[in-house]
Amino acid sequence: MRWVRLLFRIFGWLLTPFLALAASFFGAVVGALVAMRVHDPRMGIVVTAAAGALACFLAILLWLRVLRRSRHVREVLAVQSDGTPDIVTAPNPVESPNPVR
Repeated sequence: MRWVRLLFRIFGWLLTPFLALAASFFGAVVGALVAMRVHDPRMGIVVTAAAGALACFLAILLWLRVLRRSRHVREVLAVQSDGTPDIVTAPNPVESPNPVR
C-alpha cells in the first residue's frame, strides 16, 4: 500500500504541469482552427501560439483556484495550496531518539 500512496503523491506533483501541457495543446488546436481563416501564415502562427498560451494560463489559474479552495484535493494529491509538493520530513532511522547503550 505504501507504493500506491507514493504513486499518487508523484501523480499529484506532476498533475499541474500535465494540466498546463494539455490545456496549451487544446488551445493551440482551437487557435489553429481559427488561424485557418487568416490569410497571412505568420499571423496564423501567432494566433495559434497565443491561443495555446491563453488556454494554458487560464487552466493554471483555474487549477490553482481549485487547490486553494479544496483542502481535500490538496491532501489527496499531497500538495500545498500553491501546487508545490507537500514534503513531510520523516525521522531519520539512523538517529533514533532512544539510543541503545
